[in-house]
Amino acid sequence: MRHQKAHRKFNRTSSQRMHMFRQLSISMILHERISTTEAKAKEMRPIVEKLITLAREDSAFHRKLVMSKIDHAPATAKLFEVIAPRYLEQPGGYTRINKLEPRKGDAAPMALIEFIEK
Repeated sequence: MRHQKAHRKFNRTSSQRMHMFRQLSISMILHERISTTEAKAKEMRPIVEKLITLAREDSAFHRKLVMSKIDHAPATAKLFEVIAPRYLEQPGGYTRINKLEPRKGDAAPMALIEFIEK
C-alpha cells in the first residue's frame, strides 16, 4: 500500500530527482517560464514557491539557504533582486500551470509553468 507516499518518483533515484528539480528550478528562475511535462510541473511548483517565500526576506541567512537548495549564483541573485520583490505582499501562489498540447514524440501531457504577473 502507498500510504503517506505523496510524491512521484519519475523512475529515478532520489539523487537524480533532486538534481532534476534543482535544474528545473534554476531554469524557471532564469527564464521565468518553462515548458515541461505536466507531472514535473506539478511536482516542481511547491519547490519554487518555497524558494520565493525564502527570498522575500533578503538576508545573508536566507541567501545561504537558497544557495544550499539550488547552488547557482546568477539564479539566486535574480530570485532575490527581481522575482521576490514582486510578491512581497502576496502570501503565496506565485506560479501558474497551463496545460499544453501533448508532446509529439510520445504524447506526454505537457504544461507551461510560469510566474504570475502582479
